[in-house]
Amino acid sequence: MANERIRILIADDHEMVREGLAGMLSTQRDLQVVGTASDGLEAVRKAAELQPDVTLMDLNMPNMDGAGAIRQIKEQQPTAKIVVLTAYDTDERILDAIQAGAQGYLLKGTPREELFRAVRVVHQGGSLLEPTVAAKLLGHLGQLLRRDDDPDALTERELEVLQLMVRGLRNREIAEQLYITERTVKFHAGVIFQKLKVASRAEAIAVAIQRGLVRL
Repeated sequence: MANERIRILIADDHEMVREGLAGMLSTQRDLQVVGTASDGLEAVRKAAELQPDVTLMDLNMPNMDGAGAIRQIKEQQPTAKIVVLTAYDTDERILDAIQAGAQGYLLKGTPREELFRAVRVVHQGGSLLEPTVAAKLLGHLGQLLRRDDDPDALTERELEVLQLMVRGLRNREIAEQLYITERTVKFHAGVIFQKLKVASRAEAIAVAIQRGLVRL
């Protein structure tokens, strides 16, 4: 029906941000905040419980990061619509969120009208990326295309993980440093081993140092 509201779930680990967003969204007659979550695990649970039309998702949250939460929500509800609202605009963060299934990506501080428009566009089945985010994503995709002749080249994130391995950090510590899950670190490590053609962390470190891939 035309008068139905768009039901929204807000996931952010800062209470003031959640309250501010809820107050802002409530000024629009067609938008309704039906719940909030303070971490990734709660976001997954609330999404299953409330079945919101659109979820606003932060990326840096405790227990499970935003990208991980997006993946789990999409596994449970393939048609779920999610807009990332975060302070992070790095290539890897953007790519992780889009690959996880987000249909929108906005930076905190974006004009309120742009936020309202993103919620409505995504709810209608579209996608919306902030211009700076779209430019970074296109740039990253361009780099990937240029790497086609070197399939074993390490990505920016893989080099970051490798650098922290060389420093002696464990998977959990690497996850904390990069604000990603330990599971994601293990995935990156597996890809690194495959690309470097090694079978262990020790071998990976030795090859990385030998090739000058990391800073000592």
